[in-house]
Amino acid sequence: MIAQESGWGLLNQIGITYWLAILIAILALDLAIYFQHVLFHAVPALWRLHRMHHADLEFDVTTGLRFHPIEILLSMLIKLGVVLALGPPAIAVLIFEVLLNASSLFNHSNIRLPVKIDAVLRLFIVTPDMHRVHHSILPSETNSNFGFNVPWWDRILGTYLAQPKSGHEDMTIGIEQFRNRRSLWLDQMLIQPLLGQASGYPINRKEEEPQTDPKLK
Repeated sequence: MIAQESGWGLLNQIGITYWLAILIAILALDLAIYFQHVLFHAVPALWRLHRMHHADLEFDVTTGLRFHPIEILLSMLIKLGVVLALGPPAIAVLIFEVLLNASSLFNHSNIRLPVKIDAVLRLFIVTPDMHRVHHSILPSETNSNFGFNVPWWDRILGTYLAQPKSGHEDMTIGIEQFRNRRSLWLDQMLIQPLLGQASGYPINRKEEEPQTDPKLK
């Protein structure tokens, strides 16, 4: 509201309709969250925070709430920066936040949608099957499907992956570290950024190649 009333931001400098400004703001904020997600996978210090979300050994609606408090604060600062640069209508920010939280709960849910319905829905929104791929233990799959609300950024920017290699029934959820139940207790999750190494953060991590018998070389 301060940005809007003070005339700050791009949208306050160009002459567009109120409803178009709302639409542009929602899409711009969603794109910012996409890039934020990629960033938290690419920078070791940020991955230490974000891996709490990926360490869940199950994939269900609670996974959509499992974020480290410091990550939540950093995300809020990033979104506030976008708001100041963009100067969107205040209602657009509210709509985006409602959509972001609702979609996070939806696309982390462990529900089975009919294949044909999922194929249509994922043209417009991120479905549980689409986002579940992102929670695979395989780096090539973890480094895909970063979107939360709409699937278009993944498709446009080349990070879209339709299905996991092992299928949804047999894929392994989580990361290599913190695979025991004790590490999923609240106290351990809160100090998780301080534990272990972050050198194997997803975007810098490579899958091991199959071992070849020396006699066959």
